[in-house]
Amino acid sequence: MGSLCNHPTLAHPLHYPPKAQPVGGWALPGGHITLNILDLDHSLTAQAPIARRLASGQATRLDLLDLGPKLRLWSTEKTWKRFAQRLAQRPRPGTARPEIFFVGSGDYHHLTPAFLAEVQEPISLIHFDNHPDWVRLAPRRHCGSWVNQALKMPAIQRIVTLGPCSDDLHNPQLRGGNLGALKRGHLQLFPWQHAPSKVWGRVGDGAGHAQQENHLHWRNLAELDWPAFLEQMIASLPTEAVWITLDKDVLASEDAATNWDQGGMRLTHLLQALRMLAASKRIVGIDVCGEFAQPAFSNAFKRWEAKSDQPPAERWSADDLLRNATTNEALINLFEELFP
Repeated sequence: MGSLCNHPTLAHPLHYPPKAQPVGGWALPGGHITLNILDLDHSLTAQAPIARRLASGQATRLDLLDLGPKLRLWSTEKTWKRFAQRLAQRPRPGTARPEIFFVGSGDYHHLTPAFLAEVQEPISLIHFDNHPDWVRLAPRRHCGSWVNQALKMPAIQRIVTLGPCSDDLHNPQLRGGNLGALKRGHLQLFPWQHAPSKVWGRVGDGAGHAQQENHLHWRNLAELDWPAFLEQMIASLPTEAVWITLDKDVLASEDAATNWDQGGMRLTHLLQALRMLAASKRIVGIDVCGEFAQPAFSNAFKRWEAKSDQPPAERWSADDLLRNATTNEALINLFEELFP
């Protein structure tokens, strides 16, 4: 999936062996945020800000390396159930602070519904991503279709997708995009920057788009007053409780190096959005993906899919990949500040 974003200049290996856990998981003491590091692909544990917190006990590593290749890109129901069982054994927060998950590559974004499954109250899901992840033609547990599963969950009152620039929005009906959810208002989508999208039939107007004849004209975030937009979007949310899911491919390449094509949002925009959401809403959970991980897949079809859909892995140097640790440090520092 190619990216249509412009990137303007804008102002603004540690490996810990698994320990035996009680069946119900541990309860963590209340001294810090609950930071779960899902080790699926080796992309996280060698990063200095995460390794430091693992070593000090401020984060917990969940060893899922055996499931990583089977879960990557998409998962069978059998593998999904194994993952859900392992996830249920994680340490639990001892306080009302939000649970935070770092997941690895964006190839695992379809794990988000597993985190959401335990939410028992109405929530709005704020989704930062360079892709809408709304394809109806993909397998059920797929990184490009997981939004459709989240839309079916009783707790989810609205999903707001912020930042896509990818060509998923070029002729979205032909690409399997869930325009029905957009039409119903259950899903709102605000590209960072995208040309009008050709559609057939009536979709109607929505918070992030207006239909003119057979095109959806997007309310592009790059052209808006960012703080004013955030204030308006947050005020319009139907719930007090919010879950945030973040794929760092929403960020420009100056701020992240991922397995996928990337958007145009800058880290400063993202941090401001997180601050404003936390100031006005109760954050019940956060999951973060979008690391770069070397290709490792469980079958030839997944290898073909990644080679077809993703830019070549060789485009990043070792120095480029250091951006991920810098961005994760900024994110974790903010989470520790917001949820002391």
